[in-house]
Amino acid sequence: MIYLIHNNKHVVQVLDIHFNPIHVDFTSSQLTTQLFEIAALYPKQLVAWCYVELKPFLNPEGFKKVFHHEKIMASFNPTSQNYLSNALGYADRNYFYNVNKTVNYPTWLMSSLVGGIHASVLNSVKANIDISSSFNYFLLSLAKHGMPHGLFCYSSPELLKENVSINYKPEVASTSTLYQFVKQHYKWVWVYFLTLSLCVYEKRLPIVALLKSLFYKQQHHDFNLGKVKINSLKQVNTTSTVDVIIPTIGRKKYLYDVLVDLSKQTLLPKTVVIVEQNPEPNSTSELDYLTTQDWPFIIDHTFTHQTGVCNARNIALSKTQSEWVLLGDDDNRFDANLIESLLDSAINYGIKAATTVYLQPHEKQTFMDTAQTSIFGAGNTLIHSSLLKTVKFDMSYEFNYGEDTDFGMQIRYQGEDVVFFSDIIITHLKAPFGGYRTKVKQLWDHEEIQPKPSPPIYLLYKTYLTKKQLLGYKLLLGLKTYKKSKIKNPVSFIKDFQTKWKISEKWSQALAKQND
Repeated sequence: MIYLIHNNKHVVQVLDIHFNPIHVDFTSSQLTTQLFEIAALYPKQLVAWCYVELKPFLNPEGFKKVFHHEKIMASFNPTSQNYLSNALGYADRNYFYNVNKTVNYPTWLMSSLVGGIHASVLNSVKANIDISSSFNYFLLSLAKHGMPHGLFCYSSPELLKENVSINYKPEVASTSTLYQFVKQHYKWVWVYFLTLSLCVYEKRLPIVALLKSLFYKQQHHDFNLGKVKINSLKQVNTTSTVDVIIPTIGRKKYLYDVLVDLSKQTLLPKTVVIVEQNPEPNSTSELDYLTTQDWPFIIDHTFTHQTGVCNARNIALSKTQSEWVLLGDDDNRFDANLIESLLDSAINYGIKAATTVYLQPHEKQTFMDTAQTSIFGAGNTLIHSSLLKTVKFDMSYEFNYGEDTDFGMQIRYQGEDVVFFSDIIITHLKAPFGGYRTKVKQLWDHEEIQPKPSPPIYLLYKTYLTKKQLLGYKLLLGLKTYKKSKIKNPVSFIKDFQTKWKISEKWSQALAKQND
């Protein structure tokens, strides 16, 4: 490992893994260029950077833990001030943006204060990225472009020792730089939406910054990181045993096909936990084949009159005993190597949550890179059982939407990542029966004016997005709603929309309290 100690403009000291000085004759005085020069000199090393005042707080053991394979880029900002203004939240709706700084959290929000990246990655992307910008801007740009192509980016507090004391105020980008970043890394329309948001919520109209941004083109960097191999040093597996959970309702034939696919696995599950639901009071199980046919695994079957996928999955998860759990669905189809491939991939990447391609038969795959994902599939994800000590499906989302996203966020807030594997496929048949077979009465059905957005969506966004992200969503939702609304008087529409928003907020709080 090579440490670059810098003053935000250029390198002031180069150190080896033992903190011994290394003499380097740089050809440039620009910090970003010097980073690439070190990568060229030491192509097999992890290249770390650290602001000079934080040098006494470097945690070498933390670096070893965080950088467990070569495709990881990580940094940490111990202050509350990011390089880009938090107004960026108006234009960004991703869960990677609101960083939990207490754990190793997936994000493209990199910092120049302390961090690292392997030289092999830098050497792979050098020809495809602009290195003329400031160091902070470059780090953000590299992570923002790199994450979708398989660069694993994190905010990692373990890079520094605890109780960091620093008087330095981090570098803060100008409003013009914020606009430049939005124009280069988002669709062009977002610079206008950002301007509208600042005008509506902050009574600001940065016309000069907006006009300057129009001269920048959106960046497209097709990074080829395939030559950078992954072989994680992080130990996540000991027994290679897997249980499968399947909630089901009214899909006897489809569930049978799922069990047949499971019986053909090259790595057989130890137990398949099935929670069958039927709301009819006098009903009994229709799954006779669970006992009349022999299966090469244990079947743990629960029959309940209580419907709801959150409740069913929680019951099933409580019954698992293996080291790994595959969250399944009753209308999936998959190849014989599914479980073995998922487990091998999770072990190779050193992760505890691995999700698959999950398409309906008529859909085509468009995302081809294995990478971090903000999506979580409750019917197509393998998780490590250690996560179940602190993670479960939140009943606030029962009979609504968002329970799978919330489950994934709980995993990330525990310091674990969720990785999408583009070469592992489960076909989701979207069977016509099952789900909500009877009309579910919502808490807010009696309201004369119905909430907008739905209270579960409000609860999800309120929980995991920043305040400005939530406000940006509100403005965007209002614009879309106005386009379709019969109320064309702007003043009347805003009044009506505000009422619906407040009702949604009220019932989202009621959902949260009900679950508590």
